[in-house]
Amino acid sequence: MSKVASETEYQVCTNCIMDTSDPKITFDSNGMCDYCTNFYELIEPNWNPGEIGVNKIMPIINKIKEEGKDKEHDCLIGISGGLDSSYVAYIAVKKFGLRPLMFHCDTGWNSDLGVSNIQKIIEGLNLDLVTEVVNWEEMKDLQRAFFKSQVPFVDTPQDLALFSAIYNFAAKNNFKYVITGGNISTECVRESLDWTYFSTDTKHVKDIHKKFGDKELKTFPMCDILKYKTVYRWINGIQVIKLLDSVPYIKKEAIKELNRLFGWQEYPQKHYESRFTRFFESFWTPKKFHFDKRRAYFSSEILTGQMTRNEAIERISKPELDEITMRNEFEYVAKKLDFTVDEFEKIFQGENKSFKDYKNNYFFITLGTKISKILGLENRKFR
Repeated sequence: MSKVASETEYQVCTNCIMDTSDPKITFDSNGMCDYCTNFYELIEPNWNPGEIGVNKIMPIINKIKEEGKDKEHDCLIGISGGLDSSYVAYIAVKKFGLRPLMFHCDTGWNSDLGVSNIQKIIEGLNLDLVTEVVNWEEMKDLQRAFFKSQVPFVDTPQDLALFSAIYNFAAKNNFKYVITGGNISTECVRESLDWTYFSTDTKHVKDIHKKFGDKELKTFPMCDILKYKTVYRWINGIQVIKLLDSVPYIKKEAIKELNRLFGWQEYPQKHYESRFTRFFESFWTPKKFHFDKRRAYFSSEILTGQMTRNEAIERISKPELDEITMRNEFEYVAKKLDFTVDEFEKIFQGENKSFKDYKNNYFFITLGTKISKILGLENRKFR
């Protein structure tokens, strides 16, 4: 029998490092959290990275090749410069012989290393790249609105742009197959919605922008989850393929391979190809909302055998960035978003809010995820 930890009782999982900074976490009588139970009972038994997984995915790979044989490109892959998207491009080309068009959405926050890594993959694999640049004034206005709203997931505008841009492009240009870097190996723990609310809930996005934004979002890429799941899937016929779930994907080995072949360089932490995400995850959420998204990342690696619990405890015990660097990043983000440092400090010190304080489609989206779990389309825990 599992139980929800009380508000005053701190507890950390005895198997991974997820803890009660996730307000909905539960533990069994042995102190193991529900993320671990979900992994062992639902995810691991249905996950076959290797020969079985390759054999299962080959029919769709052959279909992609057959349908795309007279086209310049047979599929679409989004690339951020991060490890997942870089490695899936390599696997798609070198292991499966696909001919992808690479797609990048520039939100105005690319790190220099991220740009360099994209270029190395594109040149190393001799691929074509299309880049969509989001209107900076609109991006800035929406990001300012999210900071003013005081919700935890201020990375929603960037996440929404990245997600929407590639699927809008796929639909417009008649791409039927989108290969993503999403994977079980490093992402089997999907943290609480209190940490990371659905960026594709455009009702939520539009309400926050209406309350705190100043500019009309004329060109900002928007694709809500309903359009993605219905129109794009069933009318446009777009299929999303998580290729990395079918092959062995060990993070450290993938980094070494990309470095050896292309000179690809490692980041200190997942998602740090975006300078904004680096600031958001290393400074804003731990210091303002008192949760650390690395707990989910490291716990995923613990469950998939890539990190020991002791190694994760050691990593989580100290920040990825030193105090001076984080303060410099605070000032950089404030200036880039046209806040004074004092204005940004007031927002930082302001009263924390939740996605529940604004209009949202939480009921319908969570209903859809429950149906997906029943149908076996999604095994990760959402709550």
